[in-house]
Amino acid sequence: MADHTRQKTVVIADYDYDDVGIERAIIEGAGLRLATAQCKTEDDVIAVARDADAIIAQYATVGAKAISALTRCEVIARYGTGTDIVDVDAATRRGILVTNVPNDWCENEVADHAMTLLLGAARKICKYDQATRVGIWRWQTGEPIHRISGRTPGLLSFGAIAQAICRRAAGFGLRVIASDPYMPAADIADRGAAPVSLEELLDQADYLVIQAPLTKETHHLIGEPELRRMKPTAILINTARGPIISDQALYKALSEGWIAGAGLDDIEEEPAKRPDWTPANPLFGLDNVIITPHAAYYSEEAIHTVRDFAASEVVRVLTGQPPLSPVNAVQIANSRRAAGPRLTANEEPRLRLQAELPGLSRPGRSGRSSPPREVIPLGGCRRHRRG
Repeated sequence: MADHTRQKTVVIADYDYDDVGIERAIIEGAGLRLATAQCKTEDDVIAVARDADAIIAQYATVGAKAISALTRCEVIARYGTGTDIVDVDAATRRGILVTNVPNDWCENEVADHAMTLLLGAARKICKYDQATRVGIWRWQTGEPIHRISGRTPGLLSFGAIAQAICRRAAGFGLRVIASDPYMPAADIADRGAAPVSLEELLDQADYLVIQAPLTKETHHLIGEPELRRMKPTAILINTARGPIISDQALYKALSEGWIAGAGLDDIEEEPAKRPDWTPANPLFGLDNVIITPHAAYYSEEAIHTVRDFAASEVVRVLTGQPPLSPVNAVQIANSRRAAGPRLTANEEPRLRLQAELPGLSRPGRSGRSSPPREVIPLGGCRRHRRG
């Protein structure tokens, strides 16, 4: 017999914020218990969250091993849009909801960062800064620099964030092209970009801007063949996830002059997910690449939003309300319906509502992606989004 008087527990598996005051106010304010940890492995997650009713995770992997060990978990909430750290299929099989944060929490921040990297790399800002600090006061330090107006940025994927980049690029007199085989050409054109194939994007772009999700299909989507196809004057910008690019291939491209430069908001090994990371990547030794620490999403306002939303999602689920941004509610409802046993009185209306609310089960369109949840990748197969 269920114990309806037991206080439910939410475990924050990991976080890199100064404290969890925002989450604590929301979770404890709803009468729930909050526990925190800094999990680096799935075994860590199991140790602290085996009997938790909900888990919130930032970087910690909550894979099939951890999910199989959970005894009463109802929901796993992701700080952010991408859910690749969670085995969504394993969660679905266990009837555990997975939620994310719709990408509008950081849409403007990521678009601004992408344009900042583009402009900084094109105008050699870091190179000038480093030179002037050691007494070299010469405009020639940045040679060659080409006029930005009239050039062509190419957007790889054309979701909400990429469209925000497109709008910003137009203000600099740029002609934007975009490749997204799952968006109709007319829709791309209506949103201000010329639709092209991936091959045309690589051939034509002066600035290749990656804003696609990371999935099995997009892992190393940009490798040696793609980089060799680009213009020798081209600049590669990545404000999506590091592993979309092969860093080994990119190092060769930058050091051997296949392309002119790069601006990266992440690198392939994704340092934030590694407990003992050291800056050994050879890209750090090049002066024609700008690297930022996966910070494109950051602003004080964005951080507050993502923390508030993730905490509120687990409260909604644990208090019998539907979450606003479920990843797998439809799949859970369908699998339970097919299995035969009836849903509980609490589950039936909640899962039905999650499956039927407008926008909660349609494929998303974004690079860091739009709500929610299932997105069709460049490359052909369906996948779950989200960095």
